[in-house]
Amino acid sequence: MTGTAGRRKGTNLVARTAGTLRERIFAQAPGTLLGSLHELARELEVGIVTLQQAARVLEHEGLLEVRRGPGGGYYGARPDDAALERALSSYMRMNPAGYEEALDMTSLLFTELATAAAGCTSTSLRARLKALGEEAGQCRDMAEFGRFEEAFQELLFQMVRRPLFEMLTRVTLHHAALEGGTVTDVAGIGVENWRDGRRRIIAAILSGDPDLARFEANRQNRAVVMAQRA
Repeated sequence: MTGTAGRRKGTNLVARTAGTLRERIFAQAPGTLLGSLHELARELEVGIVTLQQAARVLEHEGLLEVRRGPGGGYYGARPDDAALERALSSYMRMNPAGYEEALDMTSLLFTELATAAAGCTSTSLRARLKALGEEAGQCRDMAEFGRFEEAFQELLFQMVRRPLFEMLTRVTLHHAALEGGTVTDVAGIGVENWRDGRRRIIAAILSGDPDLARFEANRQNRAVVMAQRA
């Protein structure tokens, strides 16, 4: 067996071992003891080094915790949102993604959130959205509207409950702020137009019409894009 073929076989074995452990972790509650290093190596019929390499992969993914000392061993875990956000943010900065790309992404995500929010049946959340729409009419400057936008986004997350959308939106908005300022700071359409657009979107969501919510979200997104190109 050549050196290259040997390395490839070793890499595949590590990947298979990591895959087996990953499935076990997802099948059990977080914090469950999977076993000790030697117990797992014997059970999976792999060498100690292979298991250690597989464990490092899962530790990096936030799926495994290695505890030493009395009661030590390999324990299943779950990655937290903050770790995932940091990883995605780092990826976007390394590749790199500019403000325009971040704005395109947030626009697409926002449209989907607004569309899905139209199907929310929670009386309390809909009441909060109605009140927020009334507050939008009182916004007079970027500072006030920035606070409104933060509250609006958070409420949409609660109405829709789509964790991946939420994480991607948060990371992309943060990246956009690093690259070019907040969306409302540089949108170029002005507070009045932004406010009116948001109130139309909120009205569409409250009407329970997903097609209208999508139309209004796309209309405002298009206005922002045109302002950027002007």
